[in-house]
Amino acid sequence: MSYKALYRRFRPNIFEDVAGQEQVTTILKNQIKSSNIAHAYLFIGTRGTGKTSTAKIFARAVNCINPEDANPCNNCEVCEGILTENIMDVIEIDAASNNKVDNAREIIENVKYAPSKGKYKIYIIDEVHMLSTGAFNALLKTLEEPPSYVIFILATTEPQKIPATILSRCQRFDFKPVKIKDIISRLSFICNELNVDYEEEALRLIAINSEGALRDALSILEQCVSFTDNTLTYDNVVSILGMVNYEFIFNIVDKIAKQDTSTVLTLINEMIMEGKDPGRLIKDLISHFRTLLLVKMNVEVDEILSLPDERKKLLKEQAGLFSINQISSFIYNLSDVESKLKNSAQPRALIEIAIVSLCKKESDDSLEGLIERVKELENTIASGEIKVQRSSIKSLPKNDFQNKSVPYSNNKTVNKNTVVVESTNKENIEDQKQVEKTITSSSPLDLNVIKGKWQDILDEMRKEKKAQIQALLKEGEVFELKGNALVISFKEGFGFHREALDKEKTKEYICTIIHRITGQVVDLSFVMESSLAMENEEEKKDPEEILKETLPKDINDIIEIIDE
Repeated sequence: MSYKALYRRFRPNIFEDVAGQEQVTTILKNQIKSSNIAHAYLFIGTRGTGKTSTAKIFARAVNCINPEDANPCNNCEVCEGILTENIMDVIEIDAASNNKVDNAREIIENVKYAPSKGKYKIYIIDEVHMLSTGAFNALLKTLEEPPSYVIFILATTEPQKIPATILSRCQRFDFKPVKIKDIISRLSFICNELNVDYEEEALRLIAINSEGALRDALSILEQCVSFTDNTLTYDNVVSILGMVNYEFIFNIVDKIAKQDTSTVLTLINEMIMEGKDPGRLIKDLISHFRTLLLVKMNVEVDEILSLPDERKKLLKEQAGLFSINQISSFIYNLSDVESKLKNSAQPRALIEIAIVSLCKKESDDSLEGLIERVKELENTIASGEIKVQRSSIKSLPKNDFQNKSVPYSNNKTVNKNTVVVESTNKENIEDQKQVEKTITSSSPLDLNVIKGKWQDILDEMRKEKKAQIQALLKEGEVFELKGNALVISFKEGFGFHREALDKEKTKEYICTIIHRITGQVVDLSFVMESSLAMENEEEKKDPEEILKETLPKDINDIIEIIDE
């Protein structure tokens, strides 16, 4: 006998075997017992929740010669004939490949013929939403008033695509995603039947990753059992699914809470070196932060209730490290990065920057992040422990009160209206003179000098543990100097790098490093190569041609263009 997949081999044979759908099976059994059987049913639910299996059980139950508590006996001539597909009274149709008007007309023609063995002739139409509009219209009359011996069972994952005229002719049954505890129970039963040794944690991980679809859980189980030779362990399931284990996730989130950027980057590098998918890490982190949010808000859901007590305790402790606004901000930011990964040429750098940014509150410009920082500021003010750094006072030149403005790096100015606290201390005056001297005595701007020392500038950033800025800037090219502005261009596909660098604090830091290495005070301009190409084309145009294009067509001659 040929090999059968686990989801086919262990397909439910009676209503009680259908996991997690008691609200559906109870009604169907009662209808069979009381002989109140409808002529059309609509089964709705996500994939792998038991729609087709329930339809087949129902088809056997209404035709069974010796039913047992409204369940099919699966031993009589009719049940065995339906199971082996030797009796044509149960017709299963895939609407995805039989969706035309002609297919609907064929059903209408065959409906006229009575069942050969059983009491009812049953049509199970799977993925019924795939039928064309013409096919739906052709079925309307037959679906509304079929012969007394015909039952239609329609199954779909997308009920919104089914016309209202069809919906109104059917009894609707909604199949819920299967609960984690029900999936674990079913997987445990199958492992015992197969004589497979298993860890409870391994079954839980499979159940969580199946997302409520029992068929998906059985497919994962089958893959894992084949890999581990009848032994199912948590580590093996993690390896097969390409995930990282929960200890790693707890560890990296602890480091995020401690703002330990260096260790976070090291952990990410170790994970990638082991061949793990970086995108999977983002998914796992989003899921973990969601769980932390639910734990912090005392929400009891199935995936938390099914966890062991030790894990619940760890989650509760870790949830205490963050506020609700922080966790919400993390989820939003990681979800945004997840959507950008599909089109990113360098997903690893994108993920590193995203996770490092979680460690830095000052880089979080989301609404939740701003709210959190405002709260911290309010708490600091309320406590009265306000620290003022004298270095910020020293950084203003002495002649600020005499000049209208004083130039700073990144083209920043301090206006004469700015309130400045000037110290009378002799040492401070000397420091102010030194700052003024440093600003006014910068080297003349030279593009070649900056280009020649560009690698030294990048190396300096790496030494200062600004790897994320260095990685982004590395993808740019020093293009030209426009006045005081150093233009750095980026190729197509690196728009994210340009946007991430084009922030005031980041530009100030880069300008500081350039001044330190080259002695030149510059402003920064980050542009895309495509926009530079357009500007160059416009500059190459003859002024006379531009003027001709601008002036009305009835002015034929341009006598002279005068440059003043």
